[in-house]
Amino acid sequence: MRPRYRAGRATRQNRRVPAPANVTGPVAHHAEGPVWWSGWGGLRYVDMLAGDVLALRPDGGVDRRHVGTVAAVVRPRAGGGFVVAREHDVAVSDTGDGPLRPLTTLTDGPAVRLNEGSTGPDGAFYVGGMVTGTGGTAALHRVEPGGAARVVLEGVGCSNGLGFSPDGTRAYYADTATHRIDMLDVVPASVDARGLTGRRPFVAVDPADGAPDGLTVDADGGVWVALWGGSAVRRYSPSGVVDAEIRFPATQVTACTFGGDDLGTLYVTTSRQDLADYEQPEAGSLFRVDAGVRGLPATPFAG
Repeated sequence: MRPRYRAGRATRQNRRVPAPANVTGPVAHHAEGPVWWSGWGGLRYVDMLAGDVLALRPDGGVDRRHVGTVAAVVRPRAGGGFVVAREHDVAVSDTGDGPLRPLTTLTDGPAVRLNEGSTGPDGAFYVGGMVTGTGGTAALHRVEPGGAARVVLEGVGCSNGLGFSPDGTRAYYADTATHRIDMLDVVPASVDARGLTGRRPFVAVDPADGAPDGLTVDADGGVWVALWGGSAVRRYSPSGVVDAEIRFPATQVTACTFGGDDLGTLYVTTSRQDLADYEQPEAGSLFRVDAGVRGLPATPFAG
């Protein structure tokens, strides 16, 4: 059953957070994975199931680039251009509009596809998968700058948000199927080639409140998580206490990131997946909120 729709509003707990503003209107079917990078002029995100990377223009419009059957996650590259995870592989471009070349294949077959990720403090690209059919087993993968890949976590159901603490020593990770955000230790690849170890629970999300999807970490160490099916983005303090929740006029809130020149604006993506045309007219829009805290700059892929 689809979760009950609740009208968009901002709820205030310990932090005062204003209501969100709609930036684009419902231009995407399944918007995901926003990231801000001044080197490419601002915000990019994906219309995942359309296979498109979207670039936000100053006027609120978006430019699209089709990259494959699925565009799972996009991140900047240290040397210019971008890296993008597609349905089964990871590809790179040397410029913002240059040709794509495959870097490594991480999955195959119809039962698993790639679905979200991020770049670690050392410049490795982490990409997770999700099970889409019977008999599939997904994983979280680490991709090195040269393209070598290894499995970090096995037995994943739906790999979603991944973010890192301000000091780069901890990772926060959401496998949506578990209804948890977990915490891992970040270690040098020379110590453990996976780069992430010691998975343990950080917080659990009551299924009645939605399911944890994309997430980001602010400069104070707070973890902001989008709640799929919950019409909200929620902030957890570093100790795991909810201290802010922002309501949206769309049930399927997918991901969030900080952007703007001072990284003080929270950008939030939403989805129209499985909705009828007359339902939730703002679903599929990109929203922005003055969150009252700054985010962390994106780390580019070292490859």
